[in-house]
Amino acid sequence: MLNERKKRILQIIIEDYISTAEPVGSRTIARQYDLGLSPATIRNEMSDLEVMGFLEQPHTSAGRIPSAQAYRFYVDSMIEPGSLTENDQALIDAWYHERLRNIDEIFQSTAKILSRMTKNVSLVLADNRSSSIFRYLKFLPLDGTRAILCVITDDGVVDNCVVEVPLGMTTEEMDYLAKRISNKLQGYEIIDISQFVLQDVFNNLAEDKILYASIIQALQNIGSTSKEQKVFLGGTKQLLNQPEFRSVERIKDLLTILEEEKVLKDILHVGEDSGIKITIGNENKFTGIQDCSMVQATYRLNGRVVGTMAVLGPTRMEYGKIISVMDYLHHYLKILFDENKQS
Repeated sequence: MLNERKKRILQIIIEDYISTAEPVGSRTIARQYDLGLSPATIRNEMSDLEVMGFLEQPHTSAGRIPSAQAYRFYVDSMIEPGSLTENDQALIDAWYHERLRNIDEIFQSTAKILSRMTKNVSLVLADNRSSSIFRYLKFLPLDGTRAILCVITDDGVVDNCVVEVPLGMTTEEMDYLAKRISNKLQGYEIIDISQFVLQDVFNNLAEDKILYASIIQALQNIGSTSKEQKVFLGGTKQLLNQPEFRSVERIKDLLTILEEEKVLKDILHVGEDSGIKITIGNENKFTGIQDCSMVQATYRLNGRVVGTMAVLGPTRMEYGKIISVMDYLHHYLKILFDENKQS
């Protein structure tokens, strides 16, 4: 167990190192922080912390740097819940207001904002469409034998494709048919609209084999697409600005992982737990990121998983600010998805 003095010295070293990326010495602590302790006393405490596994000494420096164990203790015991500054909130507000309106754009913007605000790589796994609920469909006449079929889900996603319609079918007839099909399918999750359900639609509503074949193909294609999770990546260039990634081999290894979408999906695999999860160093099971930290959060809106967002970077990251940014983005995502449902 650490006494209060050791905790305070450890916190100073961690936060100073996060800020400067430079090893911290006892004289620096004595000079910059009013602890009422001599450099010798601070040095003795730092030696104890090193023996206990909280500090490490780089070969070329007299100062100390935090270990993965220190960051874990810091994250679990020292970080206070914070909030973003009004300036940071304004930057996020402006970004979202300027650059959206469909679901993919929301997630892409989230990845970009997250990387810019945290100065690290951001990963966003969009899982919202896997449980999209059918809302209604509409036909838009294209020519005498074709129409655009638009399918709208409860989260505001619009999928469309060209379908064949009976020759001479009027706009009024298409609207009538679309309304009856919509009433029949309303409330179904897209992925649950099965051949059996669609056969029932044909028996009771469509009564046209060509049109039925087109509708069933369109809905099955949309259902297939809705099962896919998408990964949005932001800020890979941010890695080049981090002192920890000056090594060409190290940056190559990490960039290789970031190029593998399947690996990223495995890293961001959506679990049952919501909220913030932080993994540090060897706590990450994937070899290429075992000298990194990842702050990850799985979010739900109205009980449904929307997706997972994460920040990946060196263990020397601003954990408190990253958590605050994620909390604010979650708040914004809820507003945006509510707006999409009402549109």
